[in-house]
Amino acid sequence: MKYSNYIGIILAIILIAACFFPWAYYPDLDKVFTGFFSEQNRYGKPGLLLIILSVIVIVLFIVPRIWAKRVNLVVSALIVAFSARSFVLFSSCYRGICPEKKVGLYVIIVVSFLILLAAVLPDLKLKGKNSGNYDF
Repeated sequence: MKYSNYIGIILAIILIAACFFPWAYYPDLDKVFTGFFSEQNRYGKPGLLLIILSVIVIVLFIVPRIWAKRVNLVVSALIVAFSARSFVLFSSCYRGICPEKKVGLYVIIVVSFLILLAAVLPDLKLKGKNSGNYDF
């Protein structure tokens, strides 16, 4: 795709912003959890790792080398895996109490899959005499 690098950068910025959105509301505690806040830090700070991985993805989208595009696939897959883990962790019921899922959880899961899609379809021009010509 022609604009996949730009789309990937924009999606990574949206993922960074989504770490500050509310992720879940826990009615028994009467608190809203985000990517950086959970009661007594029991769920950790998944927003911090997602921001670090998003910054790495932005840099890899900018670098026009084949190795950067390959590493970008791995880092994007890590973002998808960690977003899925965070979604399950923050939306799981415990002791009969189910938290109310907020917009942040849905944004991180959808945007992470879109980042992976943008990483799978990079805009990279290969140089060489036989680029695109496969003679077997």
